[in-house]
Amino acid sequence: MEPELDSAKRTLLKATLWNVLGFYVMSLVGYLATGSWSIGGAMALINTAVGFAMYFAYERVWSVITWGRHAE
Repeated sequence: MEPELDSAKRTLLKATLWNVLGFYVMSLVGYLATGSWSIGGAMALINTAVGFAMYFAYERVWSVITWGRHAE
């Protein structure tokens, strides 16, 4: 039996939800570090854009690696 692989659609949803959460956390961290919501928000936006692209690519690479997967 071949292991199930995440679809690109599932990876996209996971990456989106993870980055929404990360955006809010990074906005707060940016605000606490700078005292400015606009600077903190800009930092979070850049971080989210880069993080989203990297997470999506990372998940797609791992979706084709079968090592460590167990067939049920």
